[in-house]
Amino acid sequence: MSKRIVIALGGNALGNTAQQQLQLVQETARPIADLITSGNEVIIAHGNGPQVGMINTGLSSAAEQGSIQADMPFPECGAMSQGYIGYHLQNALGNELRDRGLKKDVATVVTQVLVDEHDPAFRHPTKPVGAFYDKETADRIANEKGYTMVEDSGRGYRQVVASPKPVDVIEQNTIRSLVDNGCVVITVGGGGIPVIRKNGKLLGTPAVIDKDFASAKLAELLDADLLIILTAVEKVAINFGKPDQKNLDRLTPQEARRYMDEGQFAPGSMLPKVQAALQFAESKPGRTALITLLDKAADGIAGRTGTRLSA
Repeated sequence: MSKRIVIALGGNALGNTAQQQLQLVQETARPIADLITSGNEVIIAHGNGPQVGMINTGLSSAAEQGSIQADMPFPECGAMSQGYIGYHLQNALGNELRDRGLKKDVATVVTQVLVDEHDPAFRHPTKPVGAFYDKETADRIANEKGYTMVEDSGRGYRQVVASPKPVDVIEQNTIRSLVDNGCVVITVGGGGIPVIRKNGKLLGTPAVIDKDFASAKLAELLDADLLIILTAVEKVAINFGKPDQKNLDRLTPQEARRYMDEGQFAPGSMLPKVQAALQFAESKPGRTALITLLDKAADGIAGRTGTRLSA
């Protein structure tokens, strides 16, 4: 039976340069095309960590050197990354589907995601972005632009921005219409462009939304049957990397919460994936989240691998 599936693809899986990404997306397209060929409705979300960092660093450096008049605000950097990652994905997937004789449109939607301006994350920005600077330069930038600059891993100082939770996907009706009409949609790239609502207007804000949480919110809004969160391992594990590591085929919400309380899942790695999976699975009876490798997605849907979380 066909399903409506949201796939959350990691930005790190797409490479660190445009040339590398062009090659990698051809491999990425094949297992996604398998799901589409099987009759499923597929919506693709993706991260943009390396890519938005590259854009932000390049433009910040150019501004520092006087090559351009001003650096690019972070929401615009996110929009740029959505555009070029989306282009590569839709190009590769479109070619793969045509090679299989399947006539299906693939489209990228530049997507805004609403966040709450009172989200506690804005009081404690933690997400490093952009270039590294020495302390003197970082202090100057902080004074001139009001950025929060912190020392990062002994390599210098970087800007940090907030990582608020997604509240709504602004273009959800457009995305739903495209999907309902048979289109494969690439959306909420990099977690979406964060916007807040002020006096009835949407305003971009410098922040980074976790792509797994944005994917879960999108899947909820589109009434998807399945959320697939792709990662670098085939299954979620407890006691990861230890002699008594145990891979998990299934997780109940109660088990997921217990393991999170025990600190079994690493922050910034598996933890947000399990949290996002839990959020979607509990949003409505019958919804399931699957965490696995990209090339195991079809087997995961069939129940042969991966970690499934359902209420």
